[in-house]
Amino acid sequence: MFLKKTDTPRTVTLPDGRILTVADLPPDNTRWVASRKETVVNAVVHGLITKEEALRRYGLSDEEFDSWARAMQVHGLDALKITAIQRFRQP
Repeated sequence: MFLKKTDTPRTVTLPDGRILTVADLPPDNTRWVASRKETVVNAVVHGLITKEEALRRYGLSDEEFDSWARAMQVHGLDALKITAIQRFRQP
């Protein structure tokens, strides 16, 4: 088996001890749920993929990705759930 040489790591260890790999990333035509949003944000924050690659791969805007990252940082995973968005939205 041959592995493509990349500048980014193949795996990263998250603060809670979980290991995240490129294989754990959701497919590019995914239905967005909180856990998949969390996976993409963690992959970018911890250097598994670049922000530009995530935006291109998933067709996200800067504002959309930044809102996910900000919501996760301030309120945690629950803020990424679409049913709870009103609770965590800032005026």
